[in-house]
Amino acid sequence: MTSEDTPQPTDPADGTPPADGTPPGDGAAAAEVTGPGEGSLSADETRRAAAAEEPVSSKVRGRRTLKSLSARSRGEGWERPQGDLAKYRSQARAALRFVAQRGFFGAVVGSNLTTSKVVHRRVKTVRGPFVLVANHSSHIDAPMLARGLPWAQARFLSTGVAADYFFNVWYRRLFVRIIFNAFPIDRGGSRKHSGTSRKLLRAGVPILVFPEGTRQLDGKMADFKPGAAALAIGVGVPVVPAAIIGAHEAMPKGRSWPKPGRPPVAVVFGEPMISHEDESAVDFSARIRARVKDLYDEHHDEVLGSAVRDEEESA
Repeated sequence: MTSEDTPQPTDPADGTPPADGTPPGDGAAAAEVTGPGEGSLSADETRRAAAAEEPVSSKVRGRRTLKSLSARSRGEGWERPQGDLAKYRSQARAALRFVAQRGFFGAVVGSNLTTSKVVHRRVKTVRGPFVLVANHSSHIDAPMLARGLPWAQARFLSTGVAADYFFNVWYRRLFVRIIFNAFPIDRGGSRKHSGTSRKLLRAGVPILVFPEGTRQLDGKMADFKPGAAALAIGVGVPVVPAAIIGAHEAMPKGRSWPKPGRPPVAVVFGEPMISHEDESAVDFSARIRARVKDLYDEHHDEVLGSAVRDEEESA
């Protein structure tokens, strides 16, 4: 399987993020224009009137949607997928995926692993597309992430897989599309599917990226390639960082099935991140990696125990 934080804007009135997801400043602006009385405009009417008088550029609109992860505008305003991309937002396919991924496939995972998850409360407020970024050391990483993410956010989650292996035979292609809503990624210099991940994000489809590029043999986190960060910056979407703990110990690279004894595996979803103003993809990628590493370290001992950490450090 192959595969981006800034503090959220605060309301200048009290220094806290708006509870209802409305971008900061909107309510204050409406209060200045409207007032009590029979002829006053509602906040929505005021905004519509202002929009009609002065067109808003797409760049400014994009920055406004980023002001609040839970704003309704983050769940709307993305391009409607056309052609082959439409199936990635298919409600029927999502329903089938729920049954297969969290029913049948979930039972298989649950019977072979002792699973747990931790989800930051703000992950559940994310609307619209985002980039899910995680460490990668096992074939069970993608299933754990897909099963652990709240369904409202995971419904259309799409995972990139190797086109030359998973998309060249119909039954493998069918499997990864049903389970992972997968899209093809080129290897070996081909550019046949170049730009698919960006098109999916613009069409409102969140994607899963493993920025290490491949599974790590020793389970230790490698450097992150900046591609995921560049995608998030370029399209203007948040990054949800996630750490997978125990997957390497349960099913390291080279094994086709988890070790016996239902070994523990946990996935931890951290607070969504947004790039700083004028932050480079390389710098944003480094911040994302640091966040994933922190999540891993914070929960390592409670999942695997301190004895495993001692073994890792002495290795």
